[in-house]
Amino acid sequence: MKPTIPLIVALAALAGCTTTLEERRAADEAVCRDYGFRQGSEAFAECLQRIELDRRAERRASMASFERSSWPVVIYQPVPVLPPRGN
Repeated sequence: MKPTIPLIVALAALAGCTTTLEERRAADEAVCRDYGFRQGSEAFAECLQRIELDRRAERRASMASFERSSWPVVIYQPVPVLPPRGN
């Protein structure tokens, strides 16, 4: 029972670090409004789309970087083989 309490606390702390879709959308809309686009206009929608496309491109680049850095490692260690005794 006791090990579950720290686990619950850790999960609650990690859950606080995530951004919900609504929060992300609100932040994106604020950025587009700061750029001077009016909400509801086609330019505003394009601004939101560009932000999302940039986010996806960054995610793809991050994944590609991770994949490049995780090549398999081969460790060569020779094993000595002794001749049989008794001859």
